[in-house]
Formats: sequence, structure tokens, C-alpha cells
Amino acid sequence: MTLDDVIAHCLAKPGAEETYPWGESELVCKVGGKAFAFIGLVEHTVGVKCGADAEDAAAWRERYPGDIAVSAYVGRYGWNRVDLTGAVPDDDLLELLDGSYDAVVAKLPKSRRPKSEP
Repeated sequence: MTLDDVIAHCLAKPGAEETYPWGESELVCKVGGKAFAFIGLVEHTVGVKCGADAEDAAAWRERYPGDIAVSAYVGRYGWNRVDLTGAVPDDDLLELLDGSYDAVVAKLPKSRRPKSEP
């Protein structure tokens, strides 16, 4: 997947919003005010929630060493950084993006969750 594909996929999610809290080099996709993807526009990376905790996230790093690494600052909470120029297949990348979004939505109070499609 290209960087543009990742951005389009994330922003197509119900309730997704595009923010730039740290400048133009990093796009943070949020839902209900909470981040679900940190997209490095210069580095071509995406930071995603990869499970309930750091142990779940470690399984992804073991599966794709060198292409998936622990995210700075939030890695201990189950976040990984994925190199979009690496060998992670599109299907797995989509699974990571969708899983991150779903995990964040599940933790939102019901009043802040996006409305589901009829």
C-alpha cells in the first residue's frame, strides 16, 4: 500500500478526522478525539495499536522484524510503527489499521463512538 492508500483508508473510517498536532510532517487520524493512526508523511510510516498490550504488539514485531518496531512513547501500551516501504503485505497492513481503529472505538464512551451505518 502507498502512503496515499493508507491515508485514504484511515480517513474513510466512520467518524475519522485528520489532525496535525505536531506540524505538517505527521498526520494523526482520530476517532472520537482519540488517535488510531500516526502517519509519518516524510518517513512513510504508520503507528498503530497492535493489540491489548505490549505483548500482543511484540508478536507483530517478531513476525516482521525490521519492518515493524515498537512506537516511541506509546509502545508499552501496544503501539507499533510500521514501515510502509517494507515487506508487510497489504492484507496484514489493513488488518493492523482496522484493528487499531476498532480497538480505539471500543474504548470510547458510547456517546463519542461514531454512528454505525444502518
